[in-house]
Amino acid sequence: MIIVPLGVASATPTATRHLPSVALWREGTICLFDCGENTQMRMLQAGLKRSKVDFIFLTHFDVDHYSGLIGLLSTLQLQRRETPLTITGPKGIKKYVEWNFKFAETELTFKVNYVELEEDFEGGKVVDEEEFYVEARPMKHTKFCVGYRFQEKDKPGKVNAEKAEAKGITEDWQFKDLKAGKDVELDDGTVVVSHDIVGHPRPGDSFAYITDTSYHPNAVKLAMNTNILLHEATFSESLADKAEETGHSTSLDAARVANEAQTKLLVITHFSARYTNPFVLLREARKDFFPAWLATELRPIFTDPAHEKGIIQPKVYLKEIDGKSSDDKSSRGKKSDSKKKRFRKRKNYKSKSSDSYNNRKKSDSNRDRSSRSSDRRRKDNRDEGTERKPRPITPRTPFDDFDRF
Repeated sequence: MIIVPLGVASATPTATRHLPSVALWREGTICLFDCGENTQMRMLQAGLKRSKVDFIFLTHFDVDHYSGLIGLLSTLQLQRRETPLTITGPKGIKKYVEWNFKFAETELTFKVNYVELEEDFEGGKVVDEEEFYVEARPMKHTKFCVGYRFQEKDKPGKVNAEKAEAKGITEDWQFKDLKAGKDVELDDGTVVVSHDIVGHPRPGDSFAYITDTSYHPNAVKLAMNTNILLHEATFSESLADKAEETGHSTSLDAARVANEAQTKLLVITHFSARYTNPFVLLREARKDFFPAWLATELRPIFTDPAHEKGIIQPKVYLKEIDGKSSDDKSSRGKKSDSKKKRFRKRKNYKSKSSDSYNNRKKSDSNRDRSSRSSDRRRKDNRDEGTERKPRPITPRTPFDDFDRF
């Protein structure tokens, strides 16, 4: 299971952050949690195929959390998608989608299954598949909002192949039945008991998505013992009053949920645009809970890095750019100085004697020949691919001037 943040902004996008959306990749299937503006473009940049989206889970009807939905569905329509798609969200999502396509006089080529949640919804499974289920619970926001938990069902234990063969198990169907918990009867009437051959079931991986909420016990229930908890941290603790007023969480609220739920990894997201450096939020969260990470757009988070690394390869890498930083100014100044150094004032030879003029002319000629030879060497190096590439501009790291916070 791989988690890919596609947008980590709160309410409004910035030059380097996009509106909320998170992709969960599992065995080739993609689940989207929220679908902010530009989600489908971020999927392309993340190396995720839009055609693999089978489930979309919307938390609530703040525009920044669903403004990319119609565009994504339109693209799937243009791609002649045929497989069904499930959309889960507060009641009204079906009316919203169908009205938009009716207005556009477009008929979808695929079926959309809607799971609409009423405002008196108290929690429960909203999707139940063979290998996983998704649970939802109401949060505490200024409008009806839900959080989600994606839970893999327990996986069968490992088969002890040597022990199985010693008992006479040789056929593939016999191994499958044993792994499924079924006892197998051999031709001679001997019964091989499943739990003698197969180890204990392995718990499946889990992921909780909690956003746009003040602290609420339901968040703890959804996040209980999860592998990854993605929790909003819109404000720092210094703006706790504003967080409570707007129905959002601080970084310490996120850490509190992570502690009470005993999650394995806390990842904070949904940053207010006022925080140009979100590491101030991470530092606060880490005071109360560790390990805690920042959600970084397009950077995958793995539940099993040994086997999952390399499956998803981002197509682009977004860098923070601060055009007003002192580093940029100094670099521009250096460039200007270098230009001045390369400029050489034209010499006046008329007032000099002819001998000294000829000597200088000969010296200049030798210098020109040396320069041409150097140019040829550089050209040869370029042809051979050995020319040193110019050093890239290094942006400010998140830890630069960290103490100023």
